[in-house]
Amino acid sequence: MDRVTQLLSQMTLHQKIGQLVQYNANLFIRTSADITGPQAQLGLSNEDLAVSSSVLNFSCAKEVIAIQDAHLRDDPLKIPMVFMMDVIHGYRTIYPIPLGLACSFDPQLAEDCSVMAAKEASADGVQVTFTPMVDYVRDARWGRVMETAGEEPIVTSAMAKAQIKGFQGENMADPERLATCVKHYAGYGGAEAGRDYNLVELSMRELREYYLPAYKACIDAGAPLLMPSFNSLNGVPSVANSLLMKQILKDEWNFDGVVISDYNAIGELLSHGIAADAKEAAKLAFENGCDIEMCSSTYFHHIPQLLEEGAITMEQLDAAVARVLRLKEKLGLFEDPYHGADPEKAEKLFLCPEHRQVVRRAAAESAVLLKNEQVLPFPKDTKTVAVIGPFATEHGIKGFWSCQGRDEDTTTVAQGVENLLGADRVLTARGCGCLWDDTDISGIQEAVELAKKADRVILCLGEPQNYSGEGNCRTDLKLPGVQELLAQQVIAANANTVAVVFGGRPLDLSGLDAVAPAILYMWFPGTEGGNAAADLIFGLRNPCGKLTMSFPRSVGQCPIYYNHPNTGRPHWTAEYKHRGYASDYIDCATLPLYSFGHGLSYTTFEYSDLSVSSQELAENGTIQVRVQVKNTGDRAGKEVVQLYSRDPVASVVRPVQQLVDFRKISLEPGESQWVEFTVTEQMLRFWNMQDQHMTEPGEIRFMVGYADHFLLTQSINRI
Repeated sequence: MDRVTQLLSQMTLHQKIGQLVQYNANLFIRTSADITGPQAQLGLSNEDLAVSSSVLNFSCAKEVIAIQDAHLRDDPLKIPMVFMMDVIHGYRTIYPIPLGLACSFDPQLAEDCSVMAAKEASADGVQVTFTPMVDYVRDARWGRVMETAGEEPIVTSAMAKAQIKGFQGENMADPERLATCVKHYAGYGGAEAGRDYNLVELSMRELREYYLPAYKACIDAGAPLLMPSFNSLNGVPSVANSLLMKQILKDEWNFDGVVISDYNAIGELLSHGIAADAKEAAKLAFENGCDIEMCSSTYFHHIPQLLEEGAITMEQLDAAVARVLRLKEKLGLFEDPYHGADPEKAEKLFLCPEHRQVVRRAAAESAVLLKNEQVLPFPKDTKTVAVIGPFATEHGIKGFWSCQGRDEDTTTVAQGVENLLGADRVLTARGCGCLWDDTDISGIQEAVELAKKADRVILCLGEPQNYSGEGNCRTDLKLPGVQELLAQQVIAANANTVAVVFGGRPLDLSGLDAVAPAILYMWFPGTEGGNAAADLIFGLRNPCGKLTMSFPRSVGQCPIYYNHPNTGRPHWTAEYKHRGYASDYIDCATLPLYSFGHGLSYTTFEYSDLSVSSQELAENGTIQVRVQVKNTGDRAGKEVVQLYSRDPVASVVRPVQQLVDFRKISLEPGESQWVEFTVTEQMLRFWNMQDQHMTEPGEIRFMVGYADHFLLTQSINRI
């Protein structure tokens, strides 16, 4: 008899239910006040907490060890607790937000960052991380776009698989590794009006085509946990949605890992109006496969009665408990309940030089050079540099969901430039604030005078880091406050200005784009953001990031995305446009300000000799697509070679362009390289109206270049 089967035979009903609940750490480090606080609000007894076996929101390794010690002392079966946390873009040493990191188009970099984060987090007691987040997004108004990889499932899948590999390694029982939980399943990124937690309405074709592939990729990559999303999908909240949880997840994808609800999501079934009371909420969630209830208490209170009534069976309960116990077994917790938690080791790892080097490289490779009119890079012998703007000396650029990261550990842009040039060559002025209601313009004149004195200007703008992330949705995507006015006057005073912008989402930069000769988008770059900015601005590193989410010209364009379908009256068709009846706006251009895949470099690349190995592609067949890329500039650089396809005639309207694959290459000046893509027929499939995944006979076009500018095209026939 194996360990799990033996434990199940020994466990009481109360102990079994305890394996299926998760609560905040403060409930397990109780004072007398807690008895009438959160514990009482949840209706939990001390006996309930004694058998609960999953914890989140703890502070450090010492707390984990104390909670685990107390639990093992009191638990007759000595089943260890499991400790989970949102390690999203670093633990204490912070790398760029996921949307920024995805712009590196570098899965190996994502893996390296995840390995680093796993070392720090595991030493501080974390055993499971609630990442990767693979929600597909098109709407920059939604605050949680910062946690995603953007608007392309292929990029999202590649980055997520790399994160899973980095966090878990070959063996998640390794004390320097973590188990991963993919979230939020499914469709959360399609929230109506870009408002968090809002309803999502999607056709089955749209759901399968864009929103589901990355979840499936994560499961195939070995993610042992999955978290359903808060939202309702086509009228049913995800945690109770049998289509998602049973038909697709369990029956089609054969997922046999642990499903854990999001925070109070089961309790919120009452707010949705899908359950009349907590008992019905527990029934709906449990029967649809939710194993662990996070931070609500319907399972403790109602599973016994549901068993008694026959609404659920003991076999179902045992199967759920077994999944949780097997997760603990895979983590090696029965052998080492602390999973290598070591306060002294953690302190040595935090912010160590090796980890700072990793996140500095990540910050540099995630930044996207949106515009450059022969301004960058600045020469290192520049005599005076004015670093101006509300983010010039601001430490708060690490990002919203930065776990144990601290603002004070984060390098500012001014510090980064001082580290490179010396403090005597750097002048600073704030100029204005960066909040909604900042209308004070009294500091702008000082900034203008400073800009006039300096040889060059770094203008640091953006949105505060708490203006994006969970619950932080926006209907105005412009730079907050009077930052555009600051930019206009500073750039008028000194044309040798680069605008460095910090943000957790694509912003409406139309006003800035109209005046700034150069724009470098840093996202929220993490602990080494200021040093990375200096590296890029002064040419120690060559920008190589490419956008994974389109930047709108106006919030009124949202949602906007590169892989949009054609219409019967496309905006570019002269036949309709001159009459005013094209699919267009009368007050704004139709296309984004900066499209998916856009990103400049300090060097130039030439593409030539695009070829295909065959003019025909059969079902289940494979072809090779080759292109030669040459660095035609005078600097070494990295290029993201992007292969797109278009299916011009199909039984359903297809996108005007669709990314098929990408490669990131590095070339010295004058160097050429052949880049080869292996394209299978399965990679070109789409979902038709009969819910079939297929391709159809006819022309397929391949294009290389960028979504807003294709360089070469080749066609084949699907037979």
